Amino acid sequence: MLILPRYILRAHLGPFLFGASVVMFLFLMQFLLRVLDDLVGKGLSAMVIAHLIVVNLAWMVVLAVPIGVLFSTLMAFGKLAQTHEVTAMKAGGVSLFQMMAPVIAMGAILSGAVFWFNDAVLPDANHRAKTLLMDIQRKKPAFVLQEGQFTSQLEGYTILVRRLDSTQSRLWGVTIYDRRDLNRMTIVNADSGVLRFSPSYRYILLTLYHGEVHQQSRLRQGDYRFIRFEQQEIIIPAYGFLLERSSEGAVSRGDREMRIRDMEEIVRLARHRQNTQRAVIEQTIDEHISRLLSASPAPPDPHTWNESLAVLTSQIGSAAAQYDDADMQARQYEVEIQKKYAIPLACLVFVLVGCPLGIRTRGGSFGISALISLGFYILYWACLIGGEKLADRQYVSPLIVWSANAIIGMMGVVLMLTTANESFHLRTLFRVRKS
Repeated sequence: MLILPRYILRAHLGPFLFGASVVMFLFLMQFLLRVLDDLVGKGLSAMVIAHLIVVNLAWMVVLAVPIGVLFSTLMAFGKLAQTHEVTAMKAGGVSLFQMMAPVIAMGAILSGAVFWFNDAVLPDANHRAKTLLMDIQRKKPAFVLQEGQFTSQLEGYTILVRRLDSTQSRLWGVTIYDRRDLNRMTIVNADSGVLRFSPSYRYILLTLYHGEVHQQSRLRQGDYRFIRFEQQEIIIPAYGFLLERSSEGAVSRGDREMRIRDMEEIVRLARHRQNTQRAVIEQTIDEHISRLLSASPAPPDPHTWNESLAVLTSQIGSAAAQYDDADMQARQYEVEIQKKYAIPLACLVFVLVGCPLGIRTRGGSFGISALISLGFYILYWACLIGGEKLADRQYVSPLIVWSANAIIGMMGVVLMLTTANESFHLRTLFRVRKS
């Protein structure tokens, strides 16, 4: 009895791994192109770049798994339909729902796994990725000297080297312009030199041989100094060339770097502030009306009336602004909470639409399955991102992020019913109504 479920699930395994891997690869290439400018030329080690990629793989997994489920269901059931195995199963008394049962069960398990990963692993991974990328962006480009070119990477210094060896440690024809003192111009020329970093990489240690120092005052004419030397040590600060990692907790967490329970606490506090400001507005209006009612029957002085109205408007405006700010904050985190639930459930929703659609289109080929998956991917994320923007701007409820699951889920139910009962057509409905 378990032979058929195992056979169907085995037909899904390869396409699922392939589809999810392709989507993750595309996301990875997009990410690398976006951060390429921050990585190139900074002398980062392979371990740092690998760490940055690994912590960013977390959000790629969350987005790739549902698409992998859709691709695998389209491809597996399309293949079964192409080889007439679906027809043979139906002839043997196996309904479409029985064929889909093991895949639905696996979709539910994947939804639970993605939800756990989305809430337990992804927030910390997103926070580490953001912190590491900020540290990389603060790091200066790797200090590099090139023959015959001026280098101004060191703050306050410009260095010209006319010839150097391949390791850049031995230099010939060195000229250094010291720009730190605005009142004095200093130029150092040397026949040769040796350059190295201090053990902490915070200083450049430059040993020069057979040279001279020229100093000219910018304020007093005639104030000129000339010094010859056989050997001179120059220590130049080189802060920022070493990647300095931020400590844990040094960078605040955003909504995508928090677990559901943490976001629910922020929403609770924001709604409490919102209720407090609503009470302040109501109390302010009540107090103003009470003062008007308790005043003498004589009409109030216009000047006093205008001042009282201005104070009332200012108090209500301030409380309303705080009320609106609290509402926006609560909505932002409520949207993210709903996404924590909605995106994992897409694994199950895509099973409902992928299985019957694969049978009807016989999309067992890679091209057809990829094209249909791309179409549903665009529809799903257009609804999700569009709903998120509308909810953040206070136009609709945060529950709008479920619209993508609702639309595709209804499409899946309709496809399941029509595919399970192939004799079900619109003209059948008309016949029933006529009778």
